[in-house]
Amino acid sequence: MEDVTASSPAKRQNRPMIYVIGAIAALAGLLFGMDIGVISGALPFIEKEFSVSDQTQEIIVSAMMFGAAFGAASGGYLSRRFGRKITLAVSGVVFIGGALLSALSWSPQALIGARVLLGLAVGISSYIAPMYLSEIAPERIRGTLISFYQLMIMGGILLAYLTNAAFSYFGGWRWMLGVIAIPAVILVVGMILLPRSPRWLASAGRNEETREVLMQLRGGNEREVDAEMTRIEESLEVEHAGWSLFRRSPDFRRSVGLGMLLQFMQQFTGANVILYYAPRILELAGYGSETEQLWGTVVIGLVMTLATLIAIKFVDRAGRKPLLYIGFTVMGLCMILLGVLYQYGLEGAFTKYFALGLLGTFVVSYAMSAAPMVWILCSEIQPLKGRDFGVSCSTVTNWVANMIIGATFLTLLNTLGNAYTFWLYAALNLSFIAITLLLVPETKGISLEKIEQRLMSGERLRNIGT
Repeated sequence: MEDVTASSPAKRQNRPMIYVIGAIAALAGLLFGMDIGVISGALPFIEKEFSVSDQTQEIIVSAMMFGAAFGAASGGYLSRRFGRKITLAVSGVVFIGGALLSALSWSPQALIGARVLLGLAVGISSYIAPMYLSEIAPERIRGTLISFYQLMIMGGILLAYLTNAAFSYFGGWRWMLGVIAIPAVILVVGMILLPRSPRWLASAGRNEETREVLMQLRGGNEREVDAEMTRIEESLEVEHAGWSLFRRSPDFRRSVGLGMLLQFMQQFTGANVILYYAPRILELAGYGSETEQLWGTVVIGLVMTLATLIAIKFVDRAGRKPLLYIGFTVMGLCMILLGVLYQYGLEGAFTKYFALGLLGTFVVSYAMSAAPMVWILCSEIQPLKGRDFGVSCSTVTNWVANMIIGATFLTLLNTLGNAYTFWLYAALNLSFIAITLLLVPETKGISLEKIEQRLMSGERLRNIGT
């Protein structure tokens, strides 16, 4: 009893420092979100200045995802070789370079190259930032810090929409793209001041430094530090053999395949179509001026951020599958109704606001279902020995699917028409309900060890959870 009482002041004293460290590292999530949201507002002005076609606009949008796929694929190696802290700081430097080059772009080709560079930073940081946060946080607030990273992504999208709307009054698309450099500078400076990951130090055999960092992070609580040192050492004894396990184990191939399928499902809901092309969609709905369209995107970003807060609260109460069922159903219905509006005309103020309401409802459903649930499931269904490999495969798949979405939407509008494009996404969302029923497990309240045991014993995928 004395130990617990003695440690309580240290825990209370140390908690603000942990949150400060978490906030600085989570700036990577803010940058991630800003890079997603900023292009939607800049694109109409870029189209006018460079007279670019729809196909070129698609390439400008999807160039970031192309770079992000490579960044995510290399993130694991870089973090193992140089450490989480150094790699995350370097990604911040790349963010700065990409943002400045985007703002100074002298041609569409230069902008595409700058967007690929930004994508590399996004891909690397999206892999490493949650890992760093999970390794510096004590168990009691680990979920809070990682959820905060997800919230920062949504906050970054909202911030990008706000700056887009502000700069739209004078057509300042270069300022829209360049403003990302400001939080990137804060990230780089902040990461220089933060400690290295204790787990990475231990994996490099630097045990004394590991203990020093843990003593700093845990407020000098030796009992807590000793217990955590033991857990880190035990986890490092597990042989991580992702590729060899993938080759020899059909059960592991099943979990990797499901993780990749889940990422395709998340992207083909059409959510990122709305995030990347919101002004074009609002223009189709009758919002005439760029400023009017961009303030409409602010409304979308605000409701998505608020919905993420709700999702964080209920993810461990409602379960994964119920939220996916609700999300895919509501998103499918929203896409059906948007298609109906585009098919039969959008005249009058009511239909304009109804269309904006449908877009808002769609992003709320996405933020409460597929957005967080897919990432949670992808980390939960992979066995420990192959978790890094499995999560890497699903992360790369996310960016490849994201790139396909960004590179095809305007083409679909021009070939299928407005209504049938949204009906296509509606059909995909409704088909995901059946896939969730047949293949996706419910992992709420089940230990990772139990999930792994059932997976590797050959249980059907949907039965490896509850």
